[in-house]
Amino acid sequence: MLSFSLLNQSGTARAGIFHTLHGAVETPVFMPVGTQATVKALSPEELIEAGAQIILGNTYHLYLRPGTSVVSRFGGLHRFMHWDRPILTDSGGFQVFSLAKLRKLTEDGYAFQSHIDGSRHLLSPEMAIEIQMALNSDIHMCLDQCLEYPATPDQAESALSLTTRWARRCKAAWETLTDKQNSLFGIVQGGMFADLRKRSAGEIVAIDFPGYAIGGLSVGEPKPLMMEMAEVTLPLLPENRPRYIMGVGTPADLVELVGMGADMFDCVMPTRNARNGQMFTRRGTLNIRNARFKEDEAPVDLSCNCYTCRHYSRAYLRHLFIAGEILAHRLTSIHNIHYYVTLVRDMRQAILDDRFSDFRNAFYSAHQEFSS
Repeated sequence: MLSFSLLNQSGTARAGIFHTLHGAVETPVFMPVGTQATVKALSPEELIEAGAQIILGNTYHLYLRPGTSVVSRFGGLHRFMHWDRPILTDSGGFQVFSLAKLRKLTEDGYAFQSHIDGSRHLLSPEMAIEIQMALNSDIHMCLDQCLEYPATPDQAESALSLTTRWARRCKAAWETLTDKQNSLFGIVQGGMFADLRKRSAGEIVAIDFPGYAIGGLSVGEPKPLMMEMAEVTLPLLPENRPRYIMGVGTPADLVELVGMGADMFDCVMPTRNARNGQMFTRRGTLNIRNARFKEDEAPVDLSCNCYTCRHYSRAYLRHLFIAGEILAHRLTSIHNIHYYVTLVRDMRQAILDDRFSDFRNAFYSAHQEFSS
């Protein structure tokens, strides 16, 4: 099972480490999203060179295609996708909520039709655990009820109550099925209401999980409200367990949330934005498609040592996009993943050195200089 050690704090920012069957993970950590057993456009070797410690896989997509029977033949995702480091899988609930053609929420779970072929399925708490066990990920997530924004207090209360009941069922199924080489994280809900977030945190922590996640953020709410909910919830989670903010976010989001005491993050933004030509740098973002880069011989980021910045110019990357070449997506994704992983790694070192506040100030100073 996962064991977490807190190594140092700088203010409320935390640096730690946890151990899984497939290796140790140093926190804070950013997890590239490998939805369908691949981080889009990148090989496992490129992820390792970029410094990725752990990646995320998606239960809904892998259950529908290629199917758990296929992945099980390989002993799980690690061998199937040629990745020997830790993997976290989500429960699939958000994808049912957002992608399924038709869905119906009941006490039993999500009844839905596949967005691929229209076939009918039921994703129950027990089924979510069974699928993740077949995928053999190192960290499983409980099935929770996803909530749209805005939602009423009654809707948020109903969702958090169902999430708690499902969490108990997930824990029971996990204890029955697992050999304790995998770990299960509970998820806090509660919408955008501080009192409900506090209630949900209390109920989920009482069930006792190896780690905890905060769900239902970055779903369309104003950024200050998202930060308020995170700030309310994070201190309610145990200090001796990892704290995971799901699906967030921009580089500035990560800096702020690490400062509040968050440990783990995932987001599709680095690769999705890369495929649209948006590059993240230490001084801010740039659109590599812009005409001003047509003859620019500089790398994307002068201070970056990723494969892309070591070998290619802004002019060449822009040319690839204008010409519609697939290599554009690979090279920009390599850079953006490297940027995110390095940003969080540098925050970790700043926490270990007890200078996180200085790091945060320098981060914003560089971005302000870039924007001015």
